[in-house]
Amino acid sequence: MTSPDTPPLLAMLDLEAIDRDLYRSTFVFDDPFNLYGGQVAAQALLAAGRSVESDRPPHSLHGYFLRPGNARQPIIFQVYRDRDGRSYSARRVVAVQDGDVIFNMSASFHVADDGPDAQRVQPPADIQRPEESKPLNLLRLFNFEAAAPAIEGGPYEFPIRFWARTDIRLPDDPLLHAAAIAYLSDISSGLVPMHTEKARSTSSLDHAIWFHRAGRADDWLLTDLVGHSAAEGRGWYTGSVYDESGRLLASLAQETLFRFGHHFPGRRPDGT
Repeated sequence: MTSPDTPPLLAMLDLEAIDRDLYRSTFVFDDPFNLYGGQVAAQALLAAGRSVESDRPPHSLHGYFLRPGNARQPIIFQVYRDRDGRSYSARRVVAVQDGDVIFNMSASFHVADDGPDAQRVQPPADIQRPEESKPLNLLRLFNFEAAAPAIEGGPYEFPIRFWARTDIRLPDDPLLHAAAIAYLSDISSGLVPMHTEKARSTSSLDHAIWFHRAGRADDWLLTDLVGHSAAEGRGWYTGSVYDESGRLLASLAQETLFRFGHHFPGRRPDGT
């Protein structure tokens, strides 16, 4: 268990083992909004990873946000061991509060091998470095600092391109760094440029991440989000996460509600 001096991020990522494949998050805090989706996704990934050999980091997760969560009470995580192969392990996780499933997730873990390393996508050209960018306050994240580079058409209500890193040094645990990236990955929306006075995105429906290369969440990471579609009450966007050298560490995709007369269920980056 964590001590009172433990940074909030590490306390949030420390799960209590109740039984085999059964965990509880005891990190609670007062929040006027629904539980932040990146928190439950990160904790679910950690729970799944606890049941896998340490040489198998996660390479993908696919989750569904089913009910609003409550940051003021613990979450129970039940892990199901679907398969352990020679190089891949598959897991499912359900997150429960008050007897109801608030989130479920499938995750896959892989022993890295000597396949080719190729990358077609690249970070935006001539992007401002973190130290050149405007400081950004990602209010719903514990122990993260961020900066927003200038972007054509911006600034937007919520950032669609930003640098971020933890303001503490994290242990050398690939699973923990993957969980921290998952925690970060839900903080904004690539659909912001598609918002109008009458319609905008609201709650997340489902979320997917693919981890391509190992990276550290305590080094500067660039998140670049791109909106693609809004139709039939749903919006869809994708994103890329790069390190400072331009290596693609992770890709993400998310579908959200996109309706008339709704607003984001959280605070703006400027605190309003």
